[in-house]
Amino acid sequence: MMTWRPAQRGFSLVELVLVIVITGVLAGVLTVFVRPAIDSYSAQRGRSEMQAAAHAALQAMARDVRLALPNSIRTPGDQCFELIPTRGGGRYRMAGAPSQSPDLSAVLDTSTVTSAFDVLGDLNGAAAVGDWVVVGNQSSNEAYQGSNRSAITAIAAPPSAVYGQQRFSVNAIQFPVGYGGGRFFVVPASEPAVFYRCSGAGVSNGEGTGTLTRITGYGFNAAYPTACPTTVGAVIATRVAACSFVFDQRSLSEFGVMSLRLELMRNGERASLQYSAMTSNVP
Repeated sequence: MMTWRPAQRGFSLVELVLVIVITGVLAGVLTVFVRPAIDSYSAQRGRSEMQAAAHAALQAMARDVRLALPNSIRTPGDQCFELIPTRGGGRYRMAGAPSQSPDLSAVLDTSTVTSAFDVLGDLNGAAAVGDWVVVGNQSSNEAYQGSNRSAITAIAAPPSAVYGQQRFSVNAIQFPVGYGGGRFFVVPASEPAVFYRCSGAGVSNGEGTGTLTRITGYGFNAAYPTACPTTVGAVIATRVAACSFVFDQRSLSEFGVMSLRLELMRNGERASLQYSAMTSNVP
């Protein structure tokens, strides 16, 4: 008895050759037309990411520069700089003004020791116990050395609104003569000074080798720094190919200008940005 089976048919040599040719053509089309578009998109995306990273890092530095205590920026080199950040500021009640209250228990008199003073008007920013009050900072080392700053020991309301908005108690100190108007600044206890440092900048195999860090928590250094610190800090940017920080103390009559340049490199692609940030020279 014969069993019927369907006819079995394979691919012919011609069909196999056609499949190979068509596959090769498609692969060629993808290589010639699609791959460059993908590579271009990937490179553009990488540049955009690097530009965003450089922009964020420069914005953070520029913000600190603009809020820095007047005359507090110190630059031991073009790869780092130090500053004293401020949290706010205001005006203190001075002794001797005829319009002031007869209560002289909380005035800031630069001719004698002060342990408490009233804040006139609203405080620009915030203040907390432990923060530092700085008056009349007119040189880059003055606040670092401590001759014009004192820690806040208590914050309370004055006996009457006539005296001011707040009453600060501070460690007893004779403040120096400040600028007209009785201005003071508040420096946060958590960050009495900040160092920005760019280290290891360069290029290797198409990648930036440097790191930008923000160093805090070390307190006030009385001596002017002669070199960039080696302390570990918070990483602000990586893959740094080049950087420079140049401060012109007297670029304008009342302002200094910090020029901030940062260049990042990844996979052979570069992103270079430069900012200028002004800081006041008038405390």
